[in-house]
Amino acid sequence: MPPSSDPDAPPCQVAPALVDRLLDIRRIYHERDIERFPRARQVLDRFPDAERIEVLSHQVIPGLYGNEGNVGDWVRNKREVLVLGEKKSLAARRNERSSDWIAPSTANGCAMACSYCYVPRRKGYANPITVFTNIEKIIAYLERHALRQGRKPEPNQCDPVDWVYDIGENSDCSVDAMVSDNVRDLVDLFARLPNAKASFATKLVNRDLLGYDPRGGTRVRFSLMPEKTSRLVDIRTSKVADRIAALDDFVEAGYEVHLNLSPVIVHEGWLDDWAQLLDQVADATSERTKAQLAAEIIFLTHNEDLHAVNLGWHPRGEDLLWRPDLQQAKRSQSGQCNVRYKSPWKGRWVQQLTALLADRLPSCRVRYAF
Repeated sequence: MPPSSDPDAPPCQVAPALVDRLLDIRRIYHERDIERFPRARQVLDRFPDAERIEVLSHQVIPGLYGNEGNVGDWVRNKREVLVLGEKKSLAARRNERSSDWIAPSTANGCAMACSYCYVPRRKGYANPITVFTNIEKIIAYLERHALRQGRKPEPNQCDPVDWVYDIGENSDCSVDAMVSDNVRDLVDLFARLPNAKASFATKLVNRDLLGYDPRGGTRVRFSLMPEKTSRLVDIRTSKVADRIAALDDFVEAGYEVHLNLSPVIVHEGWLDDWAQLLDQVADATSERTKAQLAAEIIFLTHNEDLHAVNLGWHPRGEDLLWRPDLQQAKRSQSGQCNVRYKSPWKGRWVQQLTALLADRLPSCRVRYAF
């Protein structure tokens, strides 16, 4: 089944209220001759009134990226700006934590504005959605890559049977699906691959995905944290209660559904808040959903540069995220200055939360925790 990039195909259909809440696209930056891709034409048709601005590269947009003055327009740029480009370098990277492989991105950036998100660190003062329009090439690459792997030789923490490909490392696929059919094409691909499964984490309930036909080939990891913490740092996302309410529906639609308990943010009374959240999940989900649940638990890693950016548009969130009394600096492989919770405190906190999960939601196994 080929990707749905027929030039005569209608644009993706998304609930208008959801689109209106997150997107009001007024400017589309695009690489030269982008309309040679059917997917680009679909997106341009989706937003016909947007100003079109040609740029040399989706990665180099003067006045948008690298412009410190854009911090004050952080959310406005997410709402009003879209970028179209070609994904020129295709490679699946080994991961072996949440997934076996990180798939080549079909999008980058997000219309939501979680203040702890690591993706903006690389862009510089603006982080709107970039859509990669050469979806046919990406799909073909992934299909060849998955088939070359053959059968998975043994179970691992990613999956007991399938090779797992993370298709949303640099974006939220539930949001991407509001802009183009790239996500639908990926779900269709993994529905037919005999030995591979797609996976993505999301903080948005996009019920249009319930109309896809995943046939067990896509794992949706709903990100959860206590509601009062989420209200402060999960900007422009779905309410946590709405995410929990969607779990059964996505299972019934043929998705595998896991929980992404992330990021775990430590503060006074944090463990009591997590107990309440896990009780909510237990009370709201069916036995069928509970039986297939698994969780990954990821404690907060913050970044010095992102902290500085956040102070320019959402300083209240930094009261939770930037805690020098609890955190220690750690230089990343790319040379950035990150902060993580101090050892050995973090180890004890991981044990406390995993024990709490075993008590409040015992059917939910932990795939990994750190």
